Amino acid sequence: MSETMTEPMTKSSPRGGARDARRAARSAPLPDSLRPVRPGMRGGAYKPLSDADVLKIHNAALDALEHIGLADAPESGIELMTKAGAKLTDTGRLIFPRALIEDTVANAARNFVLHGQDPKHDMEPWGSNVYFGTAGAAVSMVNAQTGEYRDSTTQDLYNIARVVDTLEHIHFFQRSVVCRDLDIPREMDFNTTYACVSGTTKHVGASWVSPEHLEETLKMLHVIAGGEDKWRARPFVSQSNCFVVPPMKFAYDACKCLEVAVRGGMPVLLLSAGQAGATAPASLATALVQETAECLAGLVYVNAIKPKAPAMFGTWCFVSDLRTGAMSGGSPEQALLSAASAQMSRYYDLTGATASGMSDSKMPDGQAGFEKAYNHALVGNAGANLIYESAGMLASLLGFSLESLLIDNDIIGAVQRTIRGIEVNDETLSLDTIRDVCLTGPGHYLGAPQTLQLMQKDYLYPQIANRSSPNQWVEQGRPSLIETASKKLQFILDSHYPSHISPAMDAQLRADFPVRLAREAMLPK
Repeated sequence: MSETMTEPMTKSSPRGGARDARRAARSAPLPDSLRPVRPGMRGGAYKPLSDADVLKIHNAALDALEHIGLADAPESGIELMTKAGAKLTDTGRLIFPRALIEDTVANAARNFVLHGQDPKHDMEPWGSNVYFGTAGAAVSMVNAQTGEYRDSTTQDLYNIARVVDTLEHIHFFQRSVVCRDLDIPREMDFNTTYACVSGTTKHVGASWVSPEHLEETLKMLHVIAGGEDKWRARPFVSQSNCFVVPPMKFAYDACKCLEVAVRGGMPVLLLSAGQAGATAPASLATALVQETAECLAGLVYVNAIKPKAPAMFGTWCFVSDLRTGAMSGGSPEQALLSAASAQMSRYYDLTGATASGMSDSKMPDGQAGFEKAYNHALVGNAGANLIYESAGMLASLLGFSLESLLIDNDIIGAVQRTIRGIEVNDETLSLDTIRDVCLTGPGHYLGAPQTLQLMQKDYLYPQIANRSSPNQWVEQGRPSLIETASKKLQFILDSHYPSHISPAMDAQLRADFPVRLAREAMLPK
């Protein structure tokens, strides 16, 4: 729940009075330092790869770049990368000497902040700091009550953004659905970013199909930031760029957009999304080699455009169900590859980005819950810096559910608590509490000072999941998880209308740019 939003209290049974009192005691927001979980906690305890394995994958990736290389770079990219030290073969493939890769990695940007429009949402995605966010390009919205799928719209994207704006455990927002109500690519690209940045003050990720569309969007972002200089000082939007078409080929239009973004001061997510068994080798180890090689080539490209430009190492190793060839986003193999991706980015000491939470289920049901939970637990504890696709996604990225978004916020919060782990020190190991309870106290710890002290800062409580007893659950009307999520969702949609873009600025943007999101949709009903 948002720190600034509270729902009306519902009438509780007498038996639940004590619980309501404890819940009320937790209602006041805590400073970040005292919260049981907070953005950017350090992971890295889970390691699917040994140190020797990481080194083998690194060396294999360098061999692939030096002896196989990448095809289909645009002329501008060829000029940039050959000047940096890449070589163009007679067959038109760019190959990358080991020394070039090693020098590029050594001199790449590190420890750069990903800014929000509101500085309280700034992220420090380096080392093993972990942040969860959305992403995807779902083409359908899922009705969690009926299971019906319908085309996603610009209004849906804005609604998702403003719900994310209230959720404690989702730290950044990348566009989750396609604006299928907009047929003109320019308008779709522009309004995707507009709906995102007007719906949340958290860091935003978006993508573009044409460099001209990005140039127009940058002008809009300069207005919102208060000038190009202020934008460049605190860029609050990053570009998600699929600069390669696996296996080992550059994507022309995406590369041209990459060049505009880097020169425009926009952080870039270098996204390699090979699918093991289809566009990447079925061997998980070799799939990781290919993804790593492609992202290293992208890193050369970025630094050839502008040295030390901020770029995220986006090894998004997807997985196929080899019985059908279809993507399987909720598979255990997906969890392993994404966790291993975190190890590779940490090996290079680069900001790492990967995907987790792409359930294969078509509904926010039990399958979606267990697939998301074990994927997030492994990837988060592996120390991935930026975990995309983490909330709302269903049907292997084809569908999005707002109710699932709220349920997934609970899942992510719980996973963050496992990332934090157990603190073992003189204070937490003190025997004073045991001594007091056993020798002079009531024989239990329910009212002990330590219990009350740790209730808020060490223990995390779900917003949607139900922990009541069976009798209490019956008294409450036997609410299902979906019903609880739907009720909370409606409260957010009815009450949370972000106003960080003033009416005057919005009017200016509408006069100068092709804004298609209805103004009435951004105002309280």
